[in-house]
Amino acid sequence: MTADEAEAVARAVADRLALEPGVRAVALGGSRASGGGEAVADALSDLDLYVYADPHPAVDARRALVADRAVPGTEEVDNRYFETGDEWLDRAGIGLDVMYRDPAWIADRIAAAMERAEPSLGWSTCLVYNVAHARPLADPDGWFATLRARARAPYPEALARAICAHNAPMLRGARCSFLEQLTLAGAREDAVASNHRAAAFLASWFDMLFAANRALHPGEKRLAAHVRVMGLEAPYGWEAALDGFLAASPAQRPGLAHGLADGIEALVEARLPGTLPPRRP
Repeated sequence: MTADEAEAVARAVADRLALEPGVRAVALGGSRASGGGEAVADALSDLDLYVYADPHPAVDARRALVADRAVPGTEEVDNRYFETGDEWLDRAGIGLDVMYRDPAWIADRIAAAMERAEPSLGWSTCLVYNVAHARPLADPDGWFATLRARARAPYPEALARAICAHNAPMLRGARCSFLEQLTLAGAREDAVASNHRAAAFLASWFDMLFAANRALHPGEKRLAAHVRVMGLEAPYGWEAALDGFLAASPAQRPGLAHGLADGIEALVEARLPGTLPPRRP
């Protein structure tokens, strides 16, 4: 499917949803909206539509829309596993993932990061990135354009420092750090626990990397490609170190995690001096 064909599908769905009561805006997000070409989007990428509405469109109306467009048997309406949403394989030949959001909630999430400098463990600015890079397909009163302008404001220095200071102790240093948990999993030869903590370790590691560059976090997919496409500064040899960490056995991972932590701490110290708290011996 060409980009123009995918755009036509997205607009057709957005136009129909925009007619529902309470809908403030419909925006195209995800890899097909964020730029970066084939490095971040490919033939497997679906269409991510975000519907900002209060109240959400009625389930019966959404079910009727999906029934008109979906390949029979592929539809899932009113999923509640993550954000409330509908998913289907469109008869035009592309997957659709339509998510419904409360306008007041997303406005508060943008304010939490960009105005209140509130960090999280991993993914601190993913929602800000999502809004900043989404393209409005329906925005009759300009509400989404205003929200997107807030998300596109200059990256707050306080936010960059808060993210790095919050995540660094959980890489290593805190008694409950991910590295400590990786060490215990390695000693027990517990591959499931090791994989679980490795994912959490990398979530915080990448959160720090994007923050140190004053760059919004693009989400969970193709992070290495995003770092390259965005031209970010990263620790020397980070890709080889990351590959080695992912391929390592549970017993090998703690030592490799120390190397990754050394690199990201040095990067943060160089770009945001004085940000990291003292590390427990």
